[in-house]
Amino acid sequence: MTTPAQHASDLEVPQAPEGAAQVTPRPVLDQRDIDRALTRVAHEILERNKGSADVVLLGIPTRGVPLARRLAARIDAVEGGSVPVGSLDITMYRDDLRLRPARALERTDIPPGGIDGKAVVLVDDVLFSGRTVRAALDALGDVGRPGLVQLAVLVDRGHRQLPIRADYVGKNLPTSVLETVRVLLTEHDGRDAVLLERPAATAGARA
Repeated sequence: MTTPAQHASDLEVPQAPEGAAQVTPRPVLDQRDIDRALTRVAHEILERNKGSADVVLLGIPTRGVPLARRLAARIDAVEGGSVPVGSLDITMYRDDLRLRPARALERTDIPPGGIDGKAVVLVDDVLFSGRTVRAALDALGDVGRPGLVQLAVLVDRGHRQLPIRADYVGKNLPTSVLETVRVLLTEHDGRDAVLLERPAATAGARA
C-alpha cells in the first residue's frame, strides 16, 4: 500500500539527494480548488464525447480511483444516468520492476459492460514522466479493446519522458524535477489538498 508521498505517479520521480531536508510543503490546491477542477473536467469529458453514453472511467490506483469515482458522480449529476467506473492495476506492467522493491498488487475492477468499443478515460492524480500512463495502456490492452482512450489527471507537472499528454487537466503545475507533488484525498488521507515540496537546499537557492 502506498503512502501519500509515494503513490503510483510518485514512483517515477527522481529522488532528492540523500539526506536532503524537506521544507514545509507549499499548498497548491485546497478542497475547493480540487472540487472546481473536477467539475470542469467532468464537463469537458461530456463535451468532447458528446455525452456519457459510451464513456467508461478507469482510475489508476491509488488516488486515481477515488478521482474517477468523483468524476463519475459529477457526470451522473449532469446526465441523470450512471457512468461505469472501475480501476486498472498497472503494477506488473511497469518498466521499473527490476529496479524497485516488490509491491503488492492493486485491484483491477472492470465494469460489467466491459470496455470494448467504449471511450475509456484513464484517471490519475499526477502526470509526470508518462511511464505510469504507458503501463496503464499496456494493462488496458489485456482487458479489452476500447474504441478510444483518453487521459484525465488532476495535476500535470511536466517533465515528460514519453510522448504522452493528458486530454483533461485539473491544474498545470510547472515544477523542478527535484520537487515532489503530493496529492491528498479524503478517501485515503482524511483531507483534500495538493502540496508542492522541494529539498531545503533547493528552496534556499531559489529564495
